Amino acid sequence: MNSTITTLGLSLLLGLMTILFIFRIVLTWYPQAELGKFPFSLVVWPTEPFLQPLRKLVAPIGGVDITPIILVGVCTLLREILVGQQGLITMALNH
Repeated sequence: MNSTITTLGLSLLLGLMTILFIFRIVLTWYPQAELGKFPFSLVVWPTEPFLQPLRKLVAPIGGVDITPIILVGVCTLLREILVGQQGLITMALNH
């Protein structure tokens, strides 16, 4: 029971982060948006700690910050590998 709650929590967390990174992608289309102000800060606050170190490794392509796109892929992949239908945690709990 406890492991099911943990798995669900991890799945929801990774799903939420994916959605937040998608919102960050959309925000890049609006450079005039003031990211420090509400409601944009609700998206910036939880995602910036992940984006900032990655920006040091991945340069913008054609002036476009692609780090949120990379992290959407990472979160989606982690969610599938860990708690997907045939994920590592899911398989371990079923055996």
